[in-house]
Amino acid sequence: MPELPDVTVYVDRLAAKVVGRRLLRVRIGNPFLLRTAVPPLASVDGRSVIGVERLGKRIVLVLEGELFVVVHLMIAGRLRWLAAGKTAARNALAFFEFEGGATLVLTEAGSKRRASLHVVQGRAALAALDAGGIDVLAATREAFAARLVSENHTLKRALTDPRLYSGIGNAYSDEILHRARLSPLALTRSLDAAQIARLFDAVQSTLRDWIERLGREAGDWPEKVTALHAQMAVHGRYGQPCPDCGAPVQRIVHADNETNYCARCQTGGKVLADRALSRLLKASWPRNIDELG
Repeated sequence: MPELPDVTVYVDRLAAKVVGRRLLRVRIGNPFLLRTAVPPLASVDGRSVIGVERLGKRIVLVLEGELFVVVHLMIAGRLRWLAAGKTAARNALAFFEFEGGATLVLTEAGSKRRASLHVVQGRAALAALDAGGIDVLAATREAFAARLVSENHTLKRALTDPRLYSGIGNAYSDEILHRARLSPLALTRSLDAAQIARLFDAVQSTLRDWIERLGREAGDWPEKVTALHAQMAVHGRYGQPCPDCGAPVQRIVHADNETNYCARCQTGGKVLADRALSRLLKASWPRNIDELG
């Protein structure tokens, strides 16, 4: 799923292309995409775009008259920019046609249709789509800490909870926790002040570094948006060496999510039991990274 760094790059590039242009019409290729009926989709026709914003992991086109078009890419949704005269993209769910002939295309790979489109009127209606998490890049250390200890959860769950923090998902939470040298299963209320400060700094530096990196790689438009990057320290790198200590990256698999971490850097060498594997292996499950050879 595109997270804060990816969505930020989308917003920046899209703003450069469409602010000041009229959105002529939006054509829907799949009826399940549109999740609102009032105001009608046709109400956006011919309105000028006055801004592009990020709302958590959503992308918001701000139109004149306080009308907002809100796109949530979910897991497999992506945006393509087609210059005038270009043909439509595969797996297209929606076409945003702008004056001058250019088209923004929302695509979604696979058979599951999770991406969504909302059209809402007024800032209050837009705010109703917000889960309430704070903007971690604009937050103070004190505000970040207050949210962190407001509930007692694992760090992995807390960082990815959109009610607490805006825009962080599975991939970047792994990278943040590795940089902070903290276990994904540590409880939020068990952290001391120094650990919280380290986590806050890791959140800020990790997300800013990746926004800059992805922005450079995107050029005019981000064509390949993925949660897996060769430059990542641990996410998606199970079994590969940690770039800092060389120990094999570990994982915890739960439902459709996989948490990656370095046992030597983050858990004092302790291998966190993967529930599925530990049930299968029982006493054979290694307790320490050194037992893995």
